[in-house]
Amino acid sequence: MAKANINKLAMSLYMVVIVSFLLTSTIAESRSTPSIGFAVAKAAPSCDTVFGVRSGDTCFGIVQTFKLTTEFFDSINPNLNCTALFSGQWVCVDGTAN
Repeated sequence: MAKANINKLAMSLYMVVIVSFLLTSTIAESRSTPSIGFAVAKAAPSCDTVFGVRSGDTCFGIVQTFKLTTEFFDSINPNLNCTALFSGQWVCVDGTAN
């Protein structure tokens, strides 16, 4: 009878080790980076005026046309890919960069 209890204990310990390994590897695979302190989320930019891109337009040309700085234009269009502009795409040309 004692041998059966030892086997049950060993099986229980193996299960704990396996579950611990799976939990640890799952956490490690999430690749989250711990941060120190509190992170303050930036507010999304606010757009007041948009411009419809036409054939041949470039970000640089739009910046010059609307007398903007490149930094401001980029800040109000944070997800804009200037190398892939297409006709009919809307870009922000006036607003608030937060």
